[in-house]
Amino acid sequence: MLPELKEFPFVHRDFSWLSFNYRVLQEAKDPAVPLLERLKFLAIYSSNLDEFFRVRVANVRNLKKVGKKTKAALDFNPGELLREILRVVNRQQAEFSAIFEEQIVPELKRHHIHILRRLELNELQQQWVENYFLENLLPFAMPVLLVKKRIRPFLANAHLYLAVHLQDRKKPLADSEYAIVKIPSDQLPRFLKLPSEEGRHDMILLDDVVRHNLAFLFPGYQILDTYSIKLTRDAELYIDDEYSGNLLQKIKTSLQKRQVGPPSRFVYDREMPTEMLEYLASTFDLGKNEVLPEGRYHNNFDFFKFPDFGMSHLRYKPMPPLPHPNLSAAEDLFEVIRTKDQLVHVPYQSYDPVVHFFEKAAEDPDVTHIKVIQYRVAKNSRIINALLNAIKLGKQVSVFVEIKARFDEANNLEWGEKLQKAGARVYYSFPGLKVHSKLALVRRLEQGKARLYGYLATGNFHEDTAKVYADFGLFTVDPRLVEEVSLVFRVLENIQTSEVAFKHLFVGKNNLRPSLYALIDREIEAAKRGEPASMIAKLNSLEDKEIIRKLYDASRAGVKIQLIIRGICCAVPGVIGMSENIEIISIVDRFLEHARVLVFYNGGEEEVFLSSADWMERNLSYRIETTFPIYDPDLKVEILECLRMQLADNVKARIIDQENLNEYKRVASDIPIRSQIETYFWYKRIIEKNIKNQ
Repeated sequence: MLPELKEFPFVHRDFSWLSFNYRVLQEAKDPAVPLLERLKFLAIYSSNLDEFFRVRVANVRNLKKVGKKTKAALDFNPGELLREILRVVNRQQAEFSAIFEEQIVPELKRHHIHILRRLELNELQQQWVENYFLENLLPFAMPVLLVKKRIRPFLANAHLYLAVHLQDRKKPLADSEYAIVKIPSDQLPRFLKLPSEEGRHDMILLDDVVRHNLAFLFPGYQILDTYSIKLTRDAELYIDDEYSGNLLQKIKTSLQKRQVGPPSRFVYDREMPTEMLEYLASTFDLGKNEVLPEGRYHNNFDFFKFPDFGMSHLRYKPMPPLPHPNLSAAEDLFEVIRTKDQLVHVPYQSYDPVVHFFEKAAEDPDVTHIKVIQYRVAKNSRIINALLNAIKLGKQVSVFVEIKARFDEANNLEWGEKLQKAGARVYYSFPGLKVHSKLALVRRLEQGKARLYGYLATGNFHEDTAKVYADFGLFTVDPRLVEEVSLVFRVLENIQTSEVAFKHLFVGKNNLRPSLYALIDREIEAAKRGEPASMIAKLNSLEDKEIIRKLYDASRAGVKIQLIIRGICCAVPGVIGMSENIEIISIVDRFLEHARVLVFYNGGEEEVFLSSADWMERNLSYRIETTFPIYDPDLKVEILECLRMQLADNVKARIIDQENLNEYKRVASDIPIRSQIETYFWYKRIIEKNIKNQ
């Protein structure tokens, strides 16, 4: 028996998340990444950070306000945690500004793309900017003078404003004044193309268009200076722990409150004078830990919309999704699935077979029922339209809609209500419980008998994210799997989360956690007997303390553990006597690594599982998740080969270690192996080989 752990190396999840977001920032500063893709990574970093402050940092601030007894139960000090978060973010934000100003802007100029400020405009451009302001901007720009002891103006969540320092020309001896002006980037494009000389692309940000025209908004005032500001508000809905009442109504009410939540982060141009910053902080009642410096511009997630001026060479080379070798050209999708389990790997392979699965099921007269879990849904979803068509054609359609999918609540509510009005049976979230499984089931009559067709996946039924999220999906008629998928739907429809016996699926709130423990324990026992023992886990996040403890136990017993963790990773590898048998890498590249894959050596008879669940406490203990085995030997080989390429990555893989430095995994003697590129061309060679053999 292993001795009890005296120490427990553990990285707080928020620090680990900041480390992950820095890996995104690394892509922005990598000169090997195409220029406009580097801008996209700045946008991703900025978008991620906004959500982090709206949810995680807001939660830490709330924890600072709880009583002493509650704080004593925490394993961290909220005040110290917040100070350290802000220190790391400030350092990263300074690097963000340097990457943009010192690397990307000069590189844009080398490609004749010039982001001009107001003082750099020629006469023609000045006239264009003034005309644009008067014709397009004036109705949206709302100037407000800030006067102490009056009701302060409301700063809308994540909207851009200019803070203006000005002087009344009629009262030159009076104190100067301050005002704010909304920059209507929610109504108009952020990046505007200016009249330019041939062979040159001049542009200006909407922020600077407003700056240039402030005299129109403040007649009689001298504009002394301007600086950009933005307020992010607390976005957490505080519903995860509610176990009673009308959850649907609670969601709707909370959504209405989201835009008026308490401040989470006030960002300002770091060039702003201290006196002006103090005035604004006082006016908007901001604490010192809510005020953070940034560069000249905010809402940098708008870089997603940066124009490319037709310069496709400044983006990644196209990697159009490949046709699935068996499903894409199938005349009868059901026959192909019936013959053999089929695996779809997006975005390397096309997502069309998944969409066609629903469309064919809707039209097929032999199909009687369609069931699906919707966690996140595309705004113009062909899958939802197929379900609506199925209802029209007389099918029984059941949809479980998770209305607590953060920032997709409103979209999911809209689709749920539309499906319900059309005649679908729509089931909503349980109070206090999220449903995160990615499952669909089709019942079809064949020769007088009912057959179930299942689709089990690691990613959502979302046509848009399938273009950039790397996920696996399994089509199967294997009774061992589809009958238990049917059981999951029965659980959801009857709000029953216990006393259901699953033998093949590992289901959250049921057998997921004990089943994972049993698999790890089996490897531990093998290692103790001196037999080969190993496991591989590819996950988005690893945070659950108990499963990390189990991994440490396995490492101490001699189990070789390889982890591929994209995001949060609270485990600490390489600690002597604790985790020296654990190796962890993280891959951040053009596609977002989203698949969850588990492999257990099992005495040489490797077992492979796919899963919707990350190894976080919330996923393993408080959500309906599904981990499912891959029984088809050919599909096992395919998944293992994809993992092998990722473990061999020495271009985009970062080493997760005790120092948390995010150093790239480099092997001097190796040829460069970039796993996402290798995976794409591996699938492409399979298609070419199949064509050649026909």
